[in-house]
Amino acid sequence: MDIIGIGYLGFETTKVDEWRDYGPQVMGFQVGQSPASDPDSLYFRTDDRRHRFAFHPGKIDRLAYIGWEAKGKIEFEAAIARFQEHGVEITMGDAALCEQRGVKGVFRFRDPVGYQHEMFHGQKWMPRSFTPGRPHGGFVAGVRGLGHLVVITPQWPPELQDFFVKLMGFHYYGPGAGKGQTAFYRSKLNSYTSHDIAYGYGPGKMGVQHVGLFVKSLRDVGETYDIVKQRGIPMMMTLGQHSQDPHASFYHFSPGGFALETITELEPWHDDGFELNPEKLSTWGHEVVGPILGPSVRTPEELLEPELLAKYKQG
Repeated sequence: MDIIGIGYLGFETTKVDEWRDYGPQVMGFQVGQSPASDPDSLYFRTDDRRHRFAFHPGKIDRLAYIGWEAKGKIEFEAAIARFQEHGVEITMGDAALCEQRGVKGVFRFRDPVGYQHEMFHGQKWMPRSFTPGRPHGGFVAGVRGLGHLVVITPQWPPELQDFFVKLMGFHYYGPGAGKGQTAFYRSKLNSYTSHDIAYGYGPGKMGVQHVGLFVKSLRDVGETYDIVKQRGIPMMMTLGQHSQDPHASFYHFSPGGFALETITELEPWHDDGFELNPEKLSTWGHEVVGPILGPSVRTPEELLEPELLAKYKQG
């Protein structure tokens, strides 16, 4: 499948007002205009797209959906046919959902773990329209998607790898350098970074572990780092550089309980051509100063709807 990367993420939250301050003042997001059909939700922009994040009022803080961007209409239609050929249940989005997402077409499906995904094409945008919520050099998105996502899986279904590699056409990048069972995947059209999505095994647990966002300079990383410290926001890891990526980053906890990794490229990433097996997570820094799994990671009973939970328990 010709997928660019993650185009947008949607969350349910009990903390809309906290996000409304945190998004622009800490991260530098622009508050976007909410669709007429969804006035109570909060939409954030990180570039010229209509939005990259949506926070919908809910009874719990959790990931609601992951939106994958197909390259265009033809690629989108080919993806529909491929899912249908492989017997994967999909639900086509109606005009109301397309309007809410700001796209020309969208369909929904679930992965073998139970996470809700969407695939879309033709998201609205306007050139040179992004205005950060505070002085900020800007985010790197566009042809690479908004960034990356790491989620926890309570089980390790054997069909997970086939779902991403054989069905969706993703590249398996390896398990990374972290402890435990993990899997990193990047989309077919992603030649800019090591992964779009990763799954980490946490027995009996699920939820978002962190979201990674790229910014344009080390100064943007440093200024965000200072704001986080000045506000006393808990961190997961200090500033450092991972062994598998030539990037500098740090992790702090968002109002949603998951970590945000603010990243800048020290040099362009390139495909190594082989599966890496780093001996340690980072070449310098990244001191662990908080929990690796924040309060966004909970039990399936807390995060899944009853019908989906029953299906999960059946296998």
